[in-house]
Amino acid sequence: MDGVGLWQLVRFLHVTGAALWVGGQLALSLVVLPLSRRMLAPKARGDFVAQAGRRFGMLTGAVFLPVQLGTGWAIAWHKGVTWASLADPGYGRVLVTKLGLFVLVMLAAAAHGWAHAKGRSELARALAVASLVGSLGVVLLAAALPAT
Repeated sequence: MDGVGLWQLVRFLHVTGAALWVGGQLALSLVVLPLSRRMLAPKARGDFVAQAGRRFGMLTGAVFLPVQLGTGWAIAWHKGVTWASLADPGYGRVLVTKLGLFVLVMLAAAAHGWAHAKGRSELARALAVASLVGSLGVVLLAAALPAT
């Protein structure tokens, strides 16, 4: 075993960031929101959910996105990915699909925040589900990429 080098650390940060993002979405959707519906009065629930969403959004913008973009770019550079190689079968096409889905997920997440702020709860819920399902798709595509 060679030990942990710079590129293993970069990949670790990338995977950890993705796990925290998707794990946070799952924890909010499967644990926090159902409990808030059962345990809090409607006004308190609305305030709590709005604050939790804002905090998750701030962490996303301040920590998750910079880490994912920085480490993702570094990994691609280290692997020698070029614009032209993104059209290549295998790694290139899987990576470009992952990146495209990632952009759609981020747009859905941002639109979810907007819809929630505007009181469009059904649209906000649909966008949250789309963001979560898309995030799981990004993880699936990432798992299809070779680690080396």
